[in-house]
Amino acid sequence: MASTQHQQSSTKQEILEYLLKHVQATALELATALKISPQAVRRHLKDLDAEKLILYSSSVQAGMGRPQHVYQLSSEGKNYLNWVASPQNSGDGYGQFAVSLLDTIAQTVGKDQVSTILKKQWERKAEEYRKSLGNAPLSKRVATLVELRKAEGYMAEYHPIETNGVTLGDNGKNNNSGNIKSDSKKSESTKPESTKPGKKKSQTKLSDRFMIVEHNCAISNVAESFPSVCGHELEMFAAALPDCTVERTHWMINGGEHRCGYLVQAKQK
Repeated sequence: MASTQHQQSSTKQEILEYLLKHVQATALELATALKISPQAVRRHLKDLDAEKLILYSSSVQAGMGRPQHVYQLSSEGKNYLNWVASPQNSGDGYGQFAVSLLDTIAQTVGKDQVSTILKKQWERKAEEYRKSLGNAPLSKRVATLVELRKAEGYMAEYHPIETNGVTLGDNGKNNNSGNIKSDSKKSESTKPESTKPGKKKSQTKLSDRFMIVEHNCAISNVAESFPSVCGHELEMFAAALPDCTVERTHWMINGGEHRCGYLVQAKQK
């Protein structure tokens, strides 16, 4: 596609990634998030629109000012970001070939056999992950797992979760700005312990819980035609982290979802 002939400027790239993570935004929201002027944002948006990487929908009224457009990624924009994340898979050729091959296998040996083949593939991948993760602390293994997923074309990130359910960034600051939430029903607040005379007050401790978020799907073509691959992917994460439970919190295949999310928590000993 034409948009993959050259990489976008860093600012345009940030605009596209912001729209991927937040679904839609106005020029003012983008300017605030990227800490640049609205005029500069609008120039970049004009270029991205010309390249068919974004769409804009009905305007919204911003106070007494002029109406604003609401921008979002086009399918071309999403394909472009997938290409950037995994340049070796540029274009849809590999994805279409994979789907066609699996269709042929399904017609030849049946869908149950395809599911078995996919399960074997994810078991193999889980073993590769497990060897790469080693026996490091959970926080280190999660960080390494996310880096491995990035190398495979997933726009992945992770966030530690405090015992009271607050999602934190790597620097320990509240990082709920991206609307990434843990299951509040399962996350109970921890009351501060009473401090006895002569004892130091215990410090707040992060629990062994992490949210892994993937903002794109490197195998979206396959997942759309064979949704069972996502179930095997969930099993793969659990097998790669055998001392943890892994729960899917978001799923792109579901209508309205724009990311896949996994809650990782250490098993109780």
